[in-house]
Amino acid sequence: MNALTLIFAALCVFAIAYRFYGIFIANKVMNLRDDRVTPAVALADGHDYVKTNKFVLFGHHFAAIAAAGPLLGPVLAAQFGFLPGALWILIGAVLAGGVHDSIVLFASVRHKGKSLSVIAETEVSRAGGKVASVAILFILILTLAGLSIAVVNAMFNSPWGTFTVLATIPIAMIMGIYMQKVRPGDIKGGSIIGVVLLALSILVGPYVAADPALAQMFTFSKKELAIIIPAYGFAASVLPVWLLLVPRDYLSTYLKIGTIGLLALGIVFIHPDLQMPAVTEFIHGGGPIIPGAAFPFVFITIACGALSGFHAIIGSGTTPKMIANERDIIFVGYGAMLMEGFVGIMALIAACVLVPADYFAINAAPKAFEALGMVPVNLPELASQVGENIQGRPGGAVSLAVGMAFIFSSVPFLEGMMAYWYHFAIMFEAVFILTAVDAGTRVGRYLLQEMLGKVYKPFSDNSWVPGVVVTSALFTSAWGYLVYTGDIATIWPLFGMSNQLLATCALIVGTSMLIRLGKAKYAWVTAVPGLFMMPIVMWAGYLNITANFMPKGLYLLATMSVVLMVLMTIVFVEAFRRWYALLHADHTVRDSYGDEVLALAED
Repeated sequence: MNALTLIFAALCVFAIAYRFYGIFIANKVMNLRDDRVTPAVALADGHDYVKTNKFVLFGHHFAAIAAAGPLLGPVLAAQFGFLPGALWILIGAVLAGGVHDSIVLFASVRHKGKSLSVIAETEVSRAGGKVASVAILFILILTLAGLSIAVVNAMFNSPWGTFTVLATIPIAMIMGIYMQKVRPGDIKGGSIIGVVLLALSILVGPYVAADPALAQMFTFSKKELAIIIPAYGFAASVLPVWLLLVPRDYLSTYLKIGTIGLLALGIVFIHPDLQMPAVTEFIHGGGPIIPGAAFPFVFITIACGALSGFHAIIGSGTTPKMIANERDIIFVGYGAMLMEGFVGIMALIAACVLVPADYFAINAAPKAFEALGMVPVNLPELASQVGENIQGRPGGAVSLAVGMAFIFSSVPFLEGMMAYWYHFAIMFEAVFILTAVDAGTRVGRYLLQEMLGKVYKPFSDNSWVPGVVVTSALFTSAWGYLVYTGDIATIWPLFGMSNQLLATCALIVGTSMLIRLGKAKYAWVTAVPGLFMMPIVMWAGYLNITANFMPKGLYLLATMSVVLMVLMTIVFVEAFRRWYALLHADHTVRDSYGDEVLALAED
């Protein structure tokens, strides 16, 4: 199959989905209205609740949700062939991921920008909300630790990449000060400043690496980066969103979308064939990268490219506090998810243009690859061109960088630049992931404040500086410790399962809200993907425990899996009870905007 065909199919599917299904969800299912005051306006504090231009907010939201999942997940899922991953990305992003992101953002906006656990307390039950809060906090710590380790592995001993990534921090602060203080609301001017400075930092990067003194200044070990990254997360959590978080994510979006756009143009220019077959012999299991079969493991491997619980954390964290108009929800929520789905398709293509033997040689552990009996074809030449040993580098990041570099350097006027594009791709991946770390840390701070606020009320006040600092320090220390010790590397299979469990939970909670709002006839929009994913993820969790963790003696991971599955089962049971009670309600009430609902949401 030609890669160009897959790109064209993805663009058509996503464009049609947004135009028809997205608008249907906005108008009929959620009934978004211009006259409803959003939390960003009603609770404006200039720190967390800040009314934000929808294009800037799209940039922040997309940058925050688009982490390792859409880049590495599809690469790893290529073990099964290009077809299973492509189908799940196209179908999942439209019918599951986009719906999930929109409904969570909608629910949080209607609930004053509160987190999913607080929403669950209101829409499901207090018990369900408390259980969900513990599970969400645990999953978020695992997520941020895992994402940060991916950044550490991409940036250590890489002065060019490290310089460019770190440069985005002061550039973002300059943008933030300009757009908030110097020329308030001047998005165009701020964008020009940011893009020009970012382009300069990318161009200067190779010269930094070539100069011994500068290279030494920006060369860090894994342990050093394991301290620097949590320190950045703390700063991003404490400082006002307009000063660092939003402008940096907005700036990173230019790099992310720009790079993916260039990759698409490169594919259009050289129209390579997908070397990976549609379905491989590992479709039923036994592969060297993912231990199980495509069904159900493709659903938890691709994660953010099609459906992700991490999106629920962002969609009920920073983003709802900055929505200026309810009508912006579908553009930011559904639109950003479709964009991420396209990123997933591009990552899948970048992996599948490699010869299968080369793909497996990079992504499989040496012993596992040796057992396959395959012989690398172009790998020695590719390694020579990028100037690094690339065989036996599991995780997806290296093969994605090699695939991207191969496509870029195949364009006639870009020939001979394989090493440049490879290191650019590694830097691109690090920036891609780090923007989810900063937003996720701030959301974790919100969640911890909500929980501690029930013990000591001042913690629930987002403007109380001691509470902001203490909760940021506590939360950052939790995931930062895991990054520093490196123990989280073995928990990726658990993260994949728990991430999708959280997404399923969010869809079920969203269904409860739709039924309460008198939208039972449209509740299938969230209920169908939620009920579809529930048994699949539970099955994947069971297989992780019995076929992956227990045989290897990983009893702690097995116990964590069981605990998470039990906690989420409690939330599901509570939600089903709520559905039954609401569907048997014999009267309706009017909310403050005159809408007929089955019950009012408690503040």
